[in-house]
Amino acid sequence: MKALLSSRPVLWFLFLFNLSVAAVAPFAVDGAQGLATSAGMGVVSLGAGMALLKGRSQGQQA
Repeated sequence: MKALLSSRPVLWFLFLFNLSVAAVAPFAVDGAQGLATSAGMGVVSLGAGMALLKGRSQGQQA
């Protein structure tokens, strides 16, 4: 499972999908639930983005 989640296509999907949901959630869902959804999806998106950057920097060093 770890190999699947750390593959570049999956990381790109997680990054872009969660970023778009985080941007739209406050407008689609009212109140605290929309803000919590946006924050949670934003954290997942940042994590996937950091993993993409980490993999990119490791690839350049090798």
